[in-house]
Amino acid sequence: MSTHKNHPFHLVDVSPWPLLGAFGALTIMMGLIKWFHVYEINLLLTGFLITIMVMYQWWRDIIREATFQGLHTMKVTLGLRWGMILFITSEVFFFISFFWGFFHNSLAPSIEIGMKWPPSGIIPFNPIEIPLLNTLILLTSGLTVTWAHHSLIENNFKQALQGLLLTVILGIYFSILQAYEYIEASFTITDAVYGSSFFMATGFHGIHVIIGTTFLLICLIRHYKNQFSPIHHFGFEAAAWYWHFVDVVWLFLYISIYWWGS
Repeated sequence: MSTHKNHPFHLVDVSPWPLLGAFGALTIMMGLIKWFHVYEINLLLTGFLITIMVMYQWWRDIIREATFQGLHTMKVTLGLRWGMILFITSEVFFFISFFWGFFHNSLAPSIEIGMKWPPSGIIPFNPIEIPLLNTLILLTSGLTVTWAHHSLIENNFKQALQGLLLTVILGIYFSILQAYEYIEASFTITDAVYGSSFFMATGFHGIHVIIGTTFLLICLIRHYKNQFSPIHHFGFEAAAWYWHFVDVVWLFLYISIYWWGS
């Protein structure tokens, strides 16, 4: 049978990964319920293991299709770009919901929390300590990922590798400082609406930082293996877009929750 095609689109082959990925997500949710009620995490860990294995093999297939089989044509890449743009747009609205809840409660504190913000008994973080350092880290990482992107466009392999490596290191450093901040916090997620707003917003941002760091780490490995070219590197471009989105969200978090809200 001929493999020739007279169109620029990518008609994907039958794949088991969507079904197995859904099974992994189902196992994670069942594991969470078991952890909450029975205090056992074996099913949760099994779900994570299934999901990680599916992610690895699914991404392997996509990289193979894009890099070695040449199936990601310019037309396909355009569709991928629009998909990433729409995904980031949905993420923007996801975080808008957290900011909406925060300002709803902080601009007009209810009588249940003493009609003051932060509520009585809450000692907020000093915005010019770790939060300011984390802001500088993320802003610097935005510069390094842009440096890496421009170096890749200019076909400068070494500088692109250095910029990506620095960005990954800064992302890991941010996550470590965020974890330290959580450990040292004088309040928890159950301490009034302030604790809920703070940990939900910053916690989900922290998860996005971990995802973005993983995204960039995969790009670093792919770049080291010469899988990107100056005109064919959408995987890295998507990671850079996502990282800039994470940067911008953090700036809003820092200004509203850490600085104004404290």
